[in-house]
Amino acid sequence: MKDREYMELALSLAHKAGENGDVPVGAVIVQGDKIIGRGYNMRENGKNALFHAEICAINEACESLSSWRLTDTVMYVTLEPCPMCAGAIINSRIGRVVFGAYDEKAGCLGSLDNFADKGFNHKPHIIGGFMEEECASVLRAFFADKR
Repeated sequence: MKDREYMELALSLAHKAGENGDVPVGAVIVQGDKIIGRGYNMRENGKNALFHAEICAINEACESLSSWRLTDTVMYVTLEPCPMCAGAIINSRIGRVVFGAYDEKAGCLGSLDNFADKGFNHKPHIIGGFMEEECASVLRAFFADKR
């Protein structure tokens, strides 16, 4: 699979989150050509502030590899990670992050801040704005329906 196909899978997970009443964000983690983690926002249904798409995908990837170190992996996520998720990405040693829509209010891999440039012991390679319009449109539609 290529970057576009993995992001399309993340978008399908985002739609699932939206259908469940959560902000539509989806994430996929890949090692080589194998998907090792998937996640989507489940804060509302799970009644847990930690249930962001990225955290759910990291959890599944760690279980898949039986390791907390996710080196040589790529995360595809439809929205720029927040501070919690950016920290989890760094702490789990994800090698590359490809995100769709920028998040001017909470994004911490380029918008509000950039944790990847802070001098932590791991620095993931960041690609922002990949399939940005497709990812942003899912969010816009969700919030338009809420209003």
